[in-house]
Amino acid sequence: MSIFSPSSPTLFFSTANPRVFSLSPSTSTPSSSRLRPIFRRFPCLAFSAPANAAHGTAETVHDNKWSSSSASQPLSGSDHGYSRTFIDARSEQDLLSGIQREVEAGTLPKPVAQAMEELYQNYKNAVLQSGDPHAEDVVLSNMRVAFDRMFLDVKEPFEFSPYHEAILEPFNYYMFGQNYIRPLVNFRESYVGNVSLFSVMEEQLKQGENVVLISNHQTEADPAVIALMLETTNPHISENIIYVAGDRVITDPLCKPFSMGRNLLCVYSKKHMNDVPELAEMKKRSNTRSLKEMALLLRGGSKIIWIAPSGGRDRPDPITNQWFPAPFDATSLDNMRRLVDHAGLVGHIYPLAILCHDIMPPPLQVEKEIGEKRLISFHGTGISVAPEINFQKATASCGSPEEAKEAYSQAMYDSVCEQYKSLGLKVKSRYSFV
Repeated sequence: MSIFSPSSPTLFFSTANPRVFSLSPSTSTPSSSRLRPIFRRFPCLAFSAPANAAHGTAETVHDNKWSSSSASQPLSGSDHGYSRTFIDARSEQDLLSGIQREVEAGTLPKPVAQAMEELYQNYKNAVLQSGDPHAEDVVLSNMRVAFDRMFLDVKEPFEFSPYHEAILEPFNYYMFGQNYIRPLVNFRESYVGNVSLFSVMEEQLKQGENVVLISNHQTEADPAVIALMLETTNPHISENIIYVAGDRVITDPLCKPFSMGRNLLCVYSKKHMNDVPELAEMKKRSNTRSLKEMALLLRGGSKIIWIAPSGGRDRPDPITNQWFPAPFDATSLDNMRRLVDHAGLVGHIYPLAILCHDIMPPPLQVEKEIGEKRLISFHGTGISVAPEINFQKATASCGSPEEAKEAYSQAMYDSVCEQYKSLGLKVKSRYSFV
């Protein structure tokens, strides 16, 4: 079954993928002369590829329209709605008063209700920033579906297994997440770096080989941003990537419905391993089960897995306010490399940078409590991949396994940082970059 099912009850389901225009790797000249007038509006679109990426290109994801001009007809809430309270809402007042009614009925905890109200206002303000004439309709449509799914999980909590496959029916959680994040992305200011390498990955996957993306991590929306950036050029990756996810995105009631639409390997982050000391051993056992699931998946071949070895999201420097990838944990990266090697199949490990902190920045400090405040903004985003890094070549001069582990981790991290700097020069941001 295709992930792109039309059954999701989101009012403005875009049937038109974002247009992606390729630029020459060596110049800022568009590859097609008929596109020149368009690109004159966006100076310096092409950023140069790394020296060892002979065919690297930069692309701009241009003007993805999610308004009614390219949308399907409005869908009835009776198709897949859980509760009449939210899915039948026809105005902002209906939606917000529905929250209050469920609180009074004792069916919605007050802290969750307050978080839902705050999320609504923040999401509304962000979508309105886009200037789209249909923004208010998009907000109402997407938020009533989001509230319906959140309320369902409060009443009937979903339990994630160590390996979770995206739920596509009877409700398509994948497209729900895509359509929710789509209005927050300024596609005119969004970029994909070295896009040809993603096509190389797709060919490797078709050959039964495995691919691992070693990446920084910025927001809860990272999976949706990656999928949106690639849904036109590389839909197989968008739909099939498996994310190594921390426990917070599978326990927070506002986050769980979005996680249900992704392929996940669920782990407990080292940063939160001892938040509750008596649960530490349980978390370690759970992580062991997840590693076993990952090993089985890799032995089956044709898997693409995303992992952030930092163990958490990037944060801005408290003094300079500059954003940069958080340092990698060498042991986590080495464990991933060993799993790939021991799968008995050809495996490829690529460095990937993602820049999207503006649309949903994390709290400035790591928090123990579930239920963080979610700030949201309309902004450009970007991803950029670098050529794979061979372990033997990167560690040839190392004198011990421990030294090799650290050297390989540093090589990966340096490559991600290089890609991130390139994105930082392209995506307009209210923050500064190094």
